[in-house]
Amino acid sequence: MKTFLFALLGLAALNLLAQTATSTVQADALHWSTSHSGDLKFMYSLPQGYDAQGAKRWPVMLFLHGIGERGNDARKVLAHGPIKLARNGQEFPFIIIAPQCPDGEFWNNPEALIQLLDHVEKTYRVDNTRVYLTGLSMGGYGAWKLGTTYPERFAAMIPICGGGELLNIRFANPDKSEALKTLAVWAFHGAKDNVVPVTESERTVSYLKGIGAREAKLTIYPDALHDCWTETFNNPEIYTWLLQHQRTNAAPPPPPP
Repeated sequence: MKTFLFALLGLAALNLLAQTATSTVQADALHWSTSHSGDLKFMYSLPQGYDAQGAKRWPVMLFLHGIGERGNDARKVLAHGPIKLARNGQEFPFIIIAPQCPDGEFWNNPEALIQLLDHVEKTYRVDNTRVYLTGLSMGGYGAWKLGTTYPERFAAMIPICGGGELLNIRFANPDKSEALKTLAVWAFHGAKDNVVPVTESERTVSYLKGIGAREAKLTIYPDALHDCWTETFNNPEIYTWLLQHQRTNAAPPPPPP
């Protein structure tokens, strides 16, 4: 049975919430702190066969939602993406993490997301050479920002109908230049997107290629509007592609508590 867990960062406890007849929802707690501090909510699912005491370590997929799922109820992040598919019964060989961006904010605090990733790697049996990143629309922008700021933490990423900050890439920490070049990227965008122009993905992928990225590619759906994520996440090839990538120079995972 697949177990789906609803985690609240920064809160000590929550009442259990029923999702479906075949899933359970539990609480977790973590408070992030950088130059400021705050709380996040997130959903996550563990793959079938996950054993907290077992020797096997599992890949992680961090999913960043779009602007419509912001708020104070993390169940909203189940609207789209791999976390939705997992809740509906699709099996993935990943630990899927889906945080919720608070109302009025954007994915502009990568340090908080890295603290969430640290928490996941310390708490669960994670293969941290296979940590993957994806996001759609606002989350596509967030994936570009997080992945290019902390490329050493991810083996591959799939940003969908978003765009990157070229200055963030250009002035990335020189110590991370090799990690940025070896971060595999497969971006997706609809040619007829009337919310985020396809040129956003085109210019970011082009810029990555220009700085020597070894694998950066873009798939454009010729007839798609803004929602090209449904087709993308329904495509089993993207998950196969993710699993083909491994960051072999990642630090050893911390032992679970």
